[in-house]
Amino acid sequence: MSIIRDCLDALLHPSARTDALTCARHRAFIAPRLLGSLAAFAVFPAYLAMRGAPSALEVGALAWLIAPILLSWFLSRTGYYEGAYALSSLALSALIMAVAIETGGMESFAAVWLVVIPIEASLSASRRVVVFAALLALGCAAALILIGDFGWLPPPESNPALRVSLMGVGVASATLYASVIAFAADALARTSVTLLSREEERYRLLARNMSDVISRHRRNGAVMFISPAAESLLGVPAAQLHEHGLFERVHVADRPAYLTALSDAARGTEVGVEFRLRRDTPEDVCGSTHAVDFIWVEMRCRPLERAGSSSLGSDAEVVAVMRDVTDRKLQEQALDLARSAAEQADAAKTRFLATMSHELRTPLNAIIGFSEMLMQEQALMLNAGRRREYSQLINDSGQHLLSVVNGILDMSKMESGNFEIAPEPFAPRAALLNCCNLLALRARENGVDLSADAPQDLPDLTGDPRAFKQIVLNLVSNAIKFTERGGKVTVAAAVEGVRLVLRVTDNGVGIAADDLKRIGDPFFQAGKTYQRRHEGTGLGLSIVKSLVNLHAGEMSIQSKLDEGTTVTVALPLTFALPDGGKITTLAPAARTVQSGQAFQVKKSA
Repeated sequence: MSIIRDCLDALLHPSARTDALTCARHRAFIAPRLLGSLAAFAVFPAYLAMRGAPSALEVGALAWLIAPILLSWFLSRTGYYEGAYALSSLALSALIMAVAIETGGMESFAAVWLVVIPIEASLSASRRVVVFAALLALGCAAALILIGDFGWLPPPESNPALRVSLMGVGVASATLYASVIAFAADALARTSVTLLSREEERYRLLARNMSDVISRHRRNGAVMFISPAAESLLGVPAAQLHEHGLFERVHVADRPAYLTALSDAARGTEVGVEFRLRRDTPEDVCGSTHAVDFIWVEMRCRPLERAGSSSLGSDAEVVAVMRDVTDRKLQEQALDLARSAAEQADAAKTRFLATMSHELRTPLNAIIGFSEMLMQEQALMLNAGRRREYSQLINDSGQHLLSVVNGILDMSKMESGNFEIAPEPFAPRAALLNCCNLLALRARENGVDLSADAPQDLPDLTGDPRAFKQIVLNLVSNAIKFTERGGKVTVAAAVEGVRLVLRVTDNGVGIAADDLKRIGDPFFQAGKTYQRRHEGTGLGLSIVKSLVNLHAGEMSIQSKLDEGTTVTVALPLTFALPDGGKITTLAPAARTVQSGQAFQVKKSA
């Protein structure tokens, strides 16, 4: 059978080999005709040996046996399936007419075969061929009746027994041929169902194993079908997403875009849209509580083309493919944040350079100017008091310049990871009062009342004393600088739990709410550069913030414009490494401090 099947497949037209059902139909047409003709040719010599010289009818029957071979050759060469069945109906009707005319017309045993003609044509699966075959059979019947009425038929068989036998042979053969046709039709139907099941299983397997979600929607967004991949994507059974279940999971802000995309696709436009979907993720293995989050999905939708109906009517449907693009959206958001941070850093550096042009030029100009005057003291006839005054001005300018440079260098060390602290126990009250005494003269010159509130029983603090003093000096000097004459600055220290809390409060100019969240960033200064009334590089609070984070502490700022500012620093009372080593900032941690997170630390020998 495999050899016969291979031979039949070799006879098929190339156009029939691309589709399994078409291949089966062509094979079902060619196989019985070839086998029947070859069997008839094999039997015909034996028939002639027993019968003798053939009659004209027998010669015609032999000629008809060649017709199926020619029809098979026609289909094999052209692939015209409907034409082959039409020619087969013509050949069969011609044989029936020839036999019926020789054996009694409509009373012939062959006349019953006219019924077989449209039955055979039904295998073509073409209404046109069936109609043609039915009209052909009716035309043959009408022709036999007319020929009988005109008396052109030969005399009927006189032997009643032979006539009955021939009639039985005709009915039996027609029934047998019709049964063969019925079995062929059933085989084709079974083949069609099998192929359809395989195709459905192939698509079902494809939809089940695709990571993308395939869905079918009505124009109003209702889901008619959704692939099982939605279960792993959204964490819920696919059945809960039917009808408007998927729409209810779309983020409220994205629902208009979702419905608009489906509506546009139903009108015949292929569109894409990105939106957020709610996903349920089990929080614990028990499955009692769920955490709800949203994922980004990209949906491509297009109109569903259906045979025999308009795809643009009110019942138009849409097929959509969705995929998870959360990672890409997070990358885009990270890039936007990085770009924004870079732009802010660039703007801060630009403001810093603009500020430094003033902070460095002013003391340098004073140093150069007064030193030139001292160099020309004889020409200018400067007395000792004037020389002492100029020397003091040069010293003050140099000290201011040194403080600016020191601040820049300290911040640079912190950002590069080279700033070290060495924790050791010390008395915070003495250090606090010492800092306030150092700044008392500046406070009096500015007309600011500076007071310190530090209890006598403050316990020792483990940390870097130099860093602690720098924190206090920066905070208090900032408070004095931004407090108007007649104002008040209060420095208070207290123990809360296991931490020392230091509060520096003033009733000065305050900080705007927009600037408050960026206070502590390197090179950032509140207010616009051209509106500033006070000197400074904007590094004071940034250095304080970095030093506090180095001690695993916290810093917070509360302020209102024109009402004052309170800076709170909380440091742990005990902060030391087991081996008593030093702590060095890491370069990446310095950048972390700019975003308000804690420094990372490492030990150094």
